[in-house]
Amino acid sequence: MQITVNGKPRECREGVSLSDLLAELGVKREGVAVELNREIIPRSKHETTILHPGSVIEIVTFVGGG
Repeated sequence: MQITVNGKPRECREGVSLSDLLAELGVKREGVAVELNREIIPRSKHETTILHPGSVIEIVTFVGGG
């Protein structure tokens, strides 16, 4: 199925969870915010949030500094 991740089209399998996608992308769950279809998804719901065709995901990594 086709989804969009950070503005780029991506193919993924049916029934993939947000947590599965992050693992496939090599994204550590700590220090990131994930938005699905313009809604922030809490980390506690990543495993149970299933992606659907046309899902739009934005992954933002927090960077510390001063």
